[in-house]
Formats: sequence, structure tokens, C-alpha cells
Amino acid sequence: MRIAARRSARARTTPASICGSIPSSPPRSKPRYVRLSASPRPAYAAPPPLPPKNRVRRSTASVASVSLRDRAIRLLARREYARAELERRLVGKGGERSEVRAVLDALAAEGLLSDARYASALVTQKAGSHSRRSIVETLKAKGVAREDIDAALGKTELDDEAALSALWQRRFGAAPTDERDKARQVRFLQARGFELSAILKLLRGVEGRS
Repeated sequence: MRIAARRSARARTTPASICGSIPSSPPRSKPRYVRLSASPRPAYAAPPPLPPKNRVRRSTASVASVSLRDRAIRLLARREYARAELERRLVGKGGERSEVRAVLDALAAEGLLSDARYASALVTQKAGSHSRRSIVETLKAKGVAREDIDAALGKTELDDEAALSALWQRRFGAAPTDERDKARQVRFLQARGFELSAILKLLRGVEGRS
């Protein structure tokens, strides 16, 4: 306790001149930032323009003809077409009739389009499942000329009675169970072009054997 009292008394008796003689530390100066002036960028000359491409522009009619030809060839690659049928198809897709006919003339000259070949293919396809009359009517509706129809029919032997019997056997193979079933069979066979009298004759024979 005595030591603490002596220290406090000594502190009170310290002259103010001594405190004032102690030099104070100078204040810190803030760092100065020097703004550097941006050096001017060197000027670059713009690159010379590229030379224009030499593009060959085809006329609208030429482009349309090429498009029609490609479309016609794609259709013919799937199956045979009659000329009139293919013309209706291309005109229905927006082709000009005069341009379509010019394209079809070229395809016919190249042997890619043939009504005679189409008629032969259709007769071969429908023989045995359609009557002769039905096949002829289908070819006429497709716009095939009569001489091409006769030539195609002459290459394939068509027997309506044999075709009717074979078709009924493949489709049904059993006598009708009732009048409703009989009417259903008759409608189907008539839709293939067979005469009603021939159909009823066939069914009477089938019912007589059952």
C-alpha cells in the first residue's frame, strides 16, 4: 500500500515541462497514387473486304422444274404411276400444269414413266383378288388408255370364277352361319368387283356341302 501511494505522489509531482519535451511521432502520410496516362493504341487499318462469291443463280422456273422432277422421281421410286395420276399428284402439290407436263414428257422419254408398264403391274397385283371388270375400271380411273389396258390384260390370264373361289377361301373359308354373316360375305366380294349372281352361286354351293 505504501509503495502504491509513493508512485501516485511521484506522478503528481512530475513537472509538465518534462511531458512537453517528449516529441510526438509525426502523423503517417497517406500514400500517393499517381495516375498513369493511357498510352494511345496504334491505329490498325481495316482488313480489305473479301471478294464476293461467284454464285450462279438459276431462274425460278428452272428451280421449280428441278424440284418437280425430283419429286416425281421419288414417287416413281416407290411404285409405278400412270401419267395422269402422277400429273394430278404434282399439280395438287402446287406445281404449274405446264411445267409438270414438261417434266413428265422428259421422264416418259427416258423410260422412267410408262402407262403400259403401270397397267401391267396393276393387273398382276390385282389378279386373283379382283374381277376383270374391277381391274379395267381402276385403270380407266387412273387415266390409262384403252390400248394399254388391253395389252396388259392380254399378258395375264384372268378367270373371274377361279379368282372368286380363291378369294372367298382365303378370306372366309367357311359357310355363312346366318343371314347377317352371309350379307357380310356378299358385300366384301361385291366390293372386289364380282357379280352378285356369281357370288350367290358360290355361297349356295358352299352351303350345300356343309
